[in-house]
Amino acid sequence: MKRHAPTRFLAVVCIVFTLVMSFVVTHATQAQFSPTKAQAATLASSNKINAAYFTQWGIYQRNYNVKNIVTNGTASKLNALMYAFANINSSYQCYSGDTYADYQKTFTADQAVNGVADTWNQPLAGNFNQLKELKALYPNIKIFISIGGWTWSTNFSAAASPQNVSAFVHSCIDQYILGNQAGAGTMAGIFDGIDIDWEYPNDPGNGNPHGPQDTQNYTNLLKEFRTQLDQAGAQSGKHYLLTVAAPAGQDKYQNIQLNQIGQYLDWVDLMTYDMHGAWNATGPTDFNAPLYADPADPSAPPANSYSIDHAVTDYLAAGIPASKIVMGMPIYGRGWTNVPNVNNGLYQSSSSMQAAPGTYEAGIEDYKVLKNLTGYTSYRNPVTQVNWVYNGTTFWSYDDLTTVATKTNYINSKGLGGAFSWSLDGDDTSGSFVNAVYSGLGNSGGGSTPTPTPTNTPTKTPTPSPTNTPTPTPTNTPTPTPTNTPTPTPTPVPGNLVTNPGFESGTLSGWSCDSNDMVVSSPVHGGTHALQVTPTSSTTGECDQTITVQPNHTYTLSAYVNGSYAYIGVQGGSSNWTSSSSYTQLSVTFTTGASQTSATIYIHGWYAQGNVYADDFSLQ
Repeated sequence: MKRHAPTRFLAVVCIVFTLVMSFVVTHATQAQFSPTKAQAATLASSNKINAAYFTQWGIYQRNYNVKNIVTNGTASKLNALMYAFANINSSYQCYSGDTYADYQKTFTADQAVNGVADTWNQPLAGNFNQLKELKALYPNIKIFISIGGWTWSTNFSAAASPQNVSAFVHSCIDQYILGNQAGAGTMAGIFDGIDIDWEYPNDPGNGNPHGPQDTQNYTNLLKEFRTQLDQAGAQSGKHYLLTVAAPAGQDKYQNIQLNQIGQYLDWVDLMTYDMHGAWNATGPTDFNAPLYADPADPSAPPANSYSIDHAVTDYLAAGIPASKIVMGMPIYGRGWTNVPNVNNGLYQSSSSMQAAPGTYEAGIEDYKVLKNLTGYTSYRNPVTQVNWVYNGTTFWSYDDLTTVATKTNYINSKGLGGAFSWSLDGDDTSGSFVNAVYSGLGNSGGGSTPTPTPTNTPTKTPTPSPTNTPTPTPTNTPTPTPTNTPTPTPTPVPGNLVTNPGFESGTLSGWSCDSNDMVVSSPVHGGTHALQVTPTSSTTGECDQTITVQPNHTYTLSAYVNGSYAYIGVQGGSSNWTSSSSYTQLSVTFTTGASQTSATIYIHGWYAQGNVYADDFSLQ
């Protein structure tokens, strides 16, 4: 993400001001907005991911605090929140780039999520404590620490090297997942996952060290994160999420092994914006985030073919499942001034052009400002299917709510996992941008479900509701269901590679399942038994089976399923889902690699959405 961290001077000013004010505010009367937990537990009815980034530095000039996510109504529309950013030091360890913002700043009662002022001596303060308070009200929101970004990707290349990668990953998990950064265990339970925003492997980005070794090292880095997150999850009893913020320019993602990384990720945040901007000060004026490429685009290659559809098509072709692609939505625009009054300002170049003045940075402006501009005419390009505004001199490309609707329709038509927005501080006080994304993803009717019922062994931080695209994220080390008297493993039926495909043995033999899963005698599709997958508020109830396969072969996996949000799929490959009150057949097709000799198939439901039944699996 092409955004920048605040200056240290501003942080120092804020420290002094906060120390002066904290005593006064601590003793002030508290009469602030504070939703009840029942209100806050409202969940979306869609199965799409609706994520957004919260910027560490937004608390300074922008005065955008975690509480703003609540007061503008956005919190009830999100099911994932990325905190930007953690940094990487010269010893190749994760560390806070701004400890004051992260866990030292004390918030006044009117700034705090729960309406209670921080005290100077509490164990944890800052944004992280506010995230903790947010999670208490909205337990369905998964919170990620995002590492790197445009400004802080300097040390990624070295940190991902074979000699450093294990220790680097360990430091990130220790500090953020185990919660030891601000003191032993003080942050435990806040972060549900890690988001890697390396901008970019084998590309200088913001002048960063890089090299061809980054391509393989990037894959290895994600594998190492997945391994160590699973190890941490084995101790805590939860699945920790792993995502990446991935480039949308083909000159950037050509340096990533897209055909390999999907197996380690819960989803990919595809940064489908910043395709054009006033870093090319003299133009041509162009779109920040075009949905489709325009043959008339005068930009030099490869930028002239940058588009959302181009990137999505390439990611799909490389083997990233559609359900794991989450599309970026910019809550800001990019612009130029001194633009010739030709073609309504579009695709113009001039030596007198320069970045348009912005509130915080030239060439960039928040959606909340752009939507209220006066004296501008709005235009829409029928090819790119996005809008721009122009006043005869100044050109801005940004997404209005009509463009948001066009893009969410694209997400739905392609079966993508959902959307994420960068960044929340660009939205207006009513959260209209994020609300439009939420509605466009299929939530126009709103929707509420009860607060997730705790399981018998609840985790500290409940897993989010299935309002997101429940991206199939099978665990790498599922725990087999124990049986007191093991039965012999049934052999597959002729032509079917699945062991115990219809559960007619009356057991889960051959399958590795969550502890609440079981074999039942009703409802069944065929025979006398079927599988009951039993999701809880913290698990999807996954059952899987690893099967020997032949290299370079195409296989079709099918099963009959019954219930809400029933998923079947292949680890690292295709997946499919449905919601049905009667048995419906699902199928997915996949092709094995040149040296692949095994594949893991899975079935799961979604968090706290009721039992799913499965029967008569087939892999042929």
